[in-house]
Amino acid sequence: MKTMIMKKRKNWLTALLSMFVLASCSLEEDTSSFSTPDNFYQTKEQCLSALNSCYIPLNGTYNYTLFIATEACTDLMYINSGTLDSRLDISPAKPRHGETVWNNGYKGVMYCNAAINGIENSPLEENEKLPLLGEGKIMRAFYYYLLTSFFGDVPFYTEHVADVETQQKIGRLGRMSAVETREYLIKELSAIVPLMDQVRSSEVGSNRTGAATGWMLIAKMAMWNKKWDTAIDAISKLEEIYGDLGQYPLEDVMFRNKNTPESIFEIQHSYVAGGLNYTSNLASICMPITRRSGTCEYDGVEIPELGDKSTCWTPWRPTAYFCQNLQTKIGGDLRAQYNMAWEYNGHAFKSVSTAPWPGPKFWCPYLDSSRDGNNYKIFRYADALLMKAECYCQLEQDPDIAMKYLNMTRNRAGIGDYPKFRTWARLMDEIQKERGRELIGEFQRKFDLVRWGIWYTQTYENTGSSSLKENIRPCHEYYPIPDTQVVYSGYALDNKAYDAYYGSTTPQ
Repeated sequence: MKTMIMKKRKNWLTALLSMFVLASCSLEEDTSSFSTPDNFYQTKEQCLSALNSCYIPLNGTYNYTLFIATEACTDLMYINSGTLDSRLDISPAKPRHGETVWNNGYKGVMYCNAAINGIENSPLEENEKLPLLGEGKIMRAFYYYLLTSFFGDVPFYTEHVADVETQQKIGRLGRMSAVETREYLIKELSAIVPLMDQVRSSEVGSNRTGAATGWMLIAKMAMWNKKWDTAIDAISKLEEIYGDLGQYPLEDVMFRNKNTPESIFEIQHSYVAGGLNYTSNLASICMPITRRSGTCEYDGVEIPELGDKSTCWTPWRPTAYFCQNLQTKIGGDLRAQYNMAWEYNGHAFKSVSTAPWPGPKFWCPYLDSSRDGNNYKIFRYADALLMKAECYCQLEQDPDIAMKYLNMTRNRAGIGDYPKFRTWARLMDEIQKERGRELIGEFQRKFDLVRWGIWYTQTYENTGSSSLKENIRPCHEYYPIPDTQVVYSGYALDNKAYDAYYGSTTPQ
């Protein structure tokens, strides 16, 4: 994904967007202030301005806490942080970052529904409406992809909330099948994405989202639903657009390298001292600590590119399973130098005897306090190719094709072909490991582990966090819906998976 460059707007819209940034949103919010004037959506510029609002909730969602929830509570990394999500100290009464994901997810859905409704009823020509509607529907699908991956079954609606009656109806929705939600969205995207410009995301103007993101979402949701052929077809469309993986340099995986040709979906940020800034804070848990005050010395090593103004919080560390098994210092994997840091310019850090620091893939050059101006990589082409390897493996038809796609990322990383097919189970295990090596830190490891049905055991066995290991329960594979939302729904919503561990809050 790519959030667009912000443009000047009319006074009415500027005030509206300011309200979006400051306000929280849930299924219970009074949304009357979002109802647009009858004379809006009259021009393409006005429709684009409405679509701009659809991206705003992403920034508050994709931060260091979501990174902890989706990456540092897995088999690949851990963090001994005071952030309570890091130790899975979560429950319906204490949803932690789950409350932010819920509120911002449904805020995004609401904005998308309103924009889609407005564009559909605008006087624009159909050929002008099509790419605008495609963008709105892709963004709506992304929010539901995130919500279903994070919470499981969630309320699903596509109506524009234009009156109190609609708002109250939506507020009383219960959990709805995530499988059915994804099927609806796959069908919707499959109808409109082929009609959009078939170009790489980096070629879409003003860093907006386009067809490539749509195909990726179709494939992602199809794989959750075990529709392997549907996913293969969507990824084949991405292959037509992106071509040979070898043309994309490995160094472009670094978050500082923005909107690179391999990228499919990025969370956009920018930082200029004294300028208009749109930042997050992930880099503050991705630096070698501790920076010596007034210097650019980190854990005993001068790192000029990181500057002397950064705020460093407790960083994540790779698990022994990752740094001593999947991707070692001496294993020849070219990605290791980006994912982890044992040294800098030949100078070894002091505190890496048991585990390295996070690598330069995640560092933010000249970080000012915690203002991380990097983009966050969410979907990349390498991800899609590994997804295709998995789909062919799941179909158990032709191991050579599955290994062909697996070897694309292995070869770019310099570790050569997967040696030999033995069993489908072994091949699947290697694909799961390769996804860890290639995609570590890209906000999706937990989603993969949950989708494979191995999150609890894999995380329990490999985490380096004693507090997480003490607290982890099978119900934590999905975050709970906040209790406040359960109550507002009239208990149409529930957290049954959590009841056995935390007690039921549903009236008997």
